[in-house]
Amino acid sequence: MRSCRAGWEQVPLSRVAPEVKGSITCTPGVAYELWSVPAFADGRPEIVDGEQVASAKRPVEPDDVLICKINPRINRVWQVGPARGRPQVASPEWITVRPGAVGSVEPAYLRHYLSSPSFRDWIVGEVSGVTGSHTRAKPAQVLSRLIPVPPVLEQRRIVDIVEDHLSRLDAAVSGMSTAQQRVVMLRAVAFSTLLSRGKACEGSTIVSLGSMSDIGTGTTPSRGTKAFYEGGTIPWITSGDLHQGVVTDVRQFVTKKALRETSLRLYPKGTLLLAMYGEGKTRGTCAELGVEATVNQACAAVQLKDQSTAPWVRAVLDAQYVGMRGMAAGGVQPNLNLRLVRSIEIPMPDLTTREQLLGELSAILDASRRLESATAPLRSRAGTLRRAVLSAAFAGKLSGRSADVEVIEELAGV
Repeated sequence: MRSCRAGWEQVPLSRVAPEVKGSITCTPGVAYELWSVPAFADGRPEIVDGEQVASAKRPVEPDDVLICKINPRINRVWQVGPARGRPQVASPEWITVRPGAVGSVEPAYLRHYLSSPSFRDWIVGEVSGVTGSHTRAKPAQVLSRLIPVPPVLEQRRIVDIVEDHLSRLDAAVSGMSTAQQRVVMLRAVAFSTLLSRGKACEGSTIVSLGSMSDIGTGTTPSRGTKAFYEGGTIPWITSGDLHQGVVTDVRQFVTKKALRETSLRLYPKGTLLLAMYGEGKTRGTCAELGVEATVNQACAAVQLKDQSTAPWVRAVLDAQYVGMRGMAAGGVQPNLNLRLVRSIEIPMPDLTTREQLLGELSAILDASRRLESATAPLRSRAGTLRRAVLSAAFAGKLSGRSADVEVIEELAGV
């Protein structure tokens, strides 16, 4: 750690913000304000009945600072908000410290410092466990870590400057999020319009997907038979691959022996694939094979009798994504099946109308992709600038004047 600036001290975290210990069992019938790790992403605690809380929690107070133990590569530091008439409790997966107990460090200053690159880079290097999400921060190491503590008035000045800069970045990110939401809505409207106009135009007919195609599926060869996989060169596609749109990035392969001895079929390039089940948003996703491949049992493989209709049928299936998910049958995890897939209705206007509607859809999708491409680097830049703001603040480089912008951009390399 760098040497302190004049008037600043370096002290162990536990000296200015002792750890909060203890636990309570939540009482059924009592509403609690639960500061859980999953709730961090939403920016507000959960309100839960004690009956729903299965394990013991830690009682916390306003301005306690929470440092997540789990996977410190994810920057999760929280400051408990004002009391609102409910008992406040936190998951024991947080290291909870109480800066107000000593009075020499401001809670907001501590929260920002613990979110800064200096501290985050250190804590990531100190984690224990295996890799990825299994890594954990050790409370003893965190509490003994030396942190820079300037005089209280300087802490407040730093917090004011940091929050001014971060609020500007947050506003920019919020604007980009709003733009992204509008892109999603624009796409949904475009697909909905294609479907409704395709049905309504004069001379349009409605045909079932099964009547205009040969629809099959695949299987998962026994994992216990190594000869089905080792040295395999035949692409094997699962529903998780369908997010590619046109599937060309093949992750798994099977052998000719698997193709001969199981119910696998080799489908040609251009076959449409529909996810009959899968995690999250996968079910109902449509894609096109960009290579000759086999598929697993979660994919319906649609071989159109007239391949020239593929762009239209693909667009109609994309437009019916939500409707197809609603068709799914079953219990905890509803699935589509080949019978349901064959029954999907496809409006078929004349060729001229289909080409016109596809052209209009393509123009809208191209515009939305350009907007996404433009905002992606801006989101990355906002994250880099956020790190630079915190780095500059705790190096004592921010003055609260316009010159701060140059300092921040220089640190960010933008």
